[in-house]
Amino acid sequence: MKKLKIPKLRQESPKKEKQPQSFSQQLLGAFIIFMCLVWGYSLVTENKKTPTIALSEFATLVKDNTITSVEVEGNTLTGKKVDGSFVETKKEQGASALSVLSLYGVSSTTLATTTVTVKTERGLSFWGTLLPILLPVIFLALMIWWLGRGIKGANMQAMSFGQSRAKVIYPDDTKEKVTFKDVAGAKEAKAELEEIVEFLRAPKKFTDIGAEIPKGVLLMGAPGTGKTMLARAVAGEAGVPFFALSGSEFEEMFVGVGASRVRDLFDMAKKAAPAIIFIDEIDAVGRSRATSINGQGEAREQTLNQILVEMDGFEPTMNLIVMAATNRPDVLDKALLRPGRFDRRVTLELPDRGDREAILQVHVKSKPLAEDVNLKVVAERTPGFSGADLYSLMNEAAILAAREERKKVAQFDLIRSIEKVMLGPERKSHVLSPKEKKITAYHEAGHALVASCLPDADPVHKISIISRGNAGGYTLKLPTDERRLMTRAAFLDDIAMSLGGYVAEKEIFGDITTGPSNDLQVATYMARQMVTRYGMSTLGPIALSGERETVFGVYGKEYSEVYGEKIDSEVKRIMDEAWNRARLIIIEKRPVLTAIAEELMKVESIEREEFDKLLTLHGIKPKREETI
Repeated sequence: MKKLKIPKLRQESPKKEKQPQSFSQQLLGAFIIFMCLVWGYSLVTENKKTPTIALSEFATLVKDNTITSVEVEGNTLTGKKVDGSFVETKKEQGASALSVLSLYGVSSTTLATTTVTVKTERGLSFWGTLLPILLPVIFLALMIWWLGRGIKGANMQAMSFGQSRAKVIYPDDTKEKVTFKDVAGAKEAKAELEEIVEFLRAPKKFTDIGAEIPKGVLLMGAPGTGKTMLARAVAGEAGVPFFALSGSEFEEMFVGVGASRVRDLFDMAKKAAPAIIFIDEIDAVGRSRATSINGQGEAREQTLNQILVEMDGFEPTMNLIVMAATNRPDVLDKALLRPGRFDRRVTLELPDRGDREAILQVHVKSKPLAEDVNLKVVAERTPGFSGADLYSLMNEAAILAAREERKKVAQFDLIRSIEKVMLGPERKSHVLSPKEKKITAYHEAGHALVASCLPDADPVHKISIISRGNAGGYTLKLPTDERRLMTRAAFLDDIAMSLGGYVAEKEIFGDITTGPSNDLQVATYMARQMVTRYGMSTLGPIALSGERETVFGVYGKEYSEVYGEKIDSEVKRIMDEAWNRARLIIIEKRPVLTAIAEELMKVESIEREEFDKLLTLHGIKPKREETI
């Protein structure tokens, strides 16, 4: 393969931008200059230790032979006394020193014995006379120069607003380079992007047969699924420069800055082609223009229009690809998604069990592990975790081990980190009173018991009454298999399980606390989704969850008020049925509920093994993988 010659761009070694000085800083600088000038002038004009006396007194000292020598400089007479000190006086302009002294009674004999030296007027005296006139002029000139300098700097910065601030990663940068080997999981996504890599490596193979390079690739997926990392890996595999910029970085307070930065970014990339431009969170500038009302979002629209223009201006032989990432593809402007712009759309799903284990293997490379660490178990207990969540999990485990003065990360650290990432840190300061502790224990026992008795609910892995995050306690249930589809029966069992704590409080204590508030929200949301989105109600196969779109954007509901009442009624029916199912289990299995709650009050946390023993002791068969 022919080695690419990549021009060095200004972004390769970015220099720290010099910030313009504020007006107060400029004024302070001008004041300092003024004070320096005053100080200098004072050294020139006021640093005089020779006392000045009257001309008559000076003549008397000469007559008394107190003054041995006289120095004449212009109109100034400086006399040296017998003791070595000096005095000075002033004479009239144009009069000679000897004639003046003679007028005051100094004899010619005395003058003959006194050394009189006449000196020409020096430049210092001239400047001493001129400085009071020049000083205000110099000060004003310096102040104008200083302020103009600041204004120039501000103008230069304003002009730099339109320059791209993209981060550039070059192929020879080994520290920043990423390849597909560094990205665990995402097999389907990497397979789709291999074609892009091949085109950048050997474009002639495609152009010879009449194929054109895709102009744009849109990476879609939930936050933390590795969209940015995968885009960098494409550039690393192809060996081309990677220009990365977030969608929000295009905009400033001035209209038109975003469009200017788009032009600058594409100009830079064209000079370095073949190259990849990556725009992260493109929905920040690529939202549908139909939602703008009365000129709102004008700057964003200009930026979007410039992106569209630049992508349309690609030449077939330019070998420049625009990659973008978003977790909200539904809000993107249709013009971005049409053929000829973002031709390819790659979806990144949350990693499955195997991918999670592979991702964990990548993150543990730099961490010493204890002998009991089983990453397979960790992967099984983290369904729904993204790549970013798994990274955070491993980091939290390392922090826990370091905090406890241990040199290796143990399995216990990983298990605790799972709960911390999912639910938040332990609130050890949140101490429950005996009554609150009992209510919380029965509440969580209600969740666990209902989940264990319903066939389509996930098995319970842990019960705890230790506060985490905003929860006073929690019941951790995890699926045994990777679930891509959710059945109606599973929805109904999950709703009943969510109401288990509510029902337990009502049946045991005859009252309700604020504890089940989140449970009610979760259960109601699932019931409404069943009715409006999935057609799992008596209303039949109809979708009622959308919103009606107008020329001004999203407006109103997709269904009428009549159907709104039917939806509310159907949601209420599902919730009531789930309530009755949970209540029957709580009443029928009350001894089991009490046993679980009492054990919780003793040990505060129950793991799956101990919980299964409690169930078996009371005649309930624990859920295993083969029974799910």
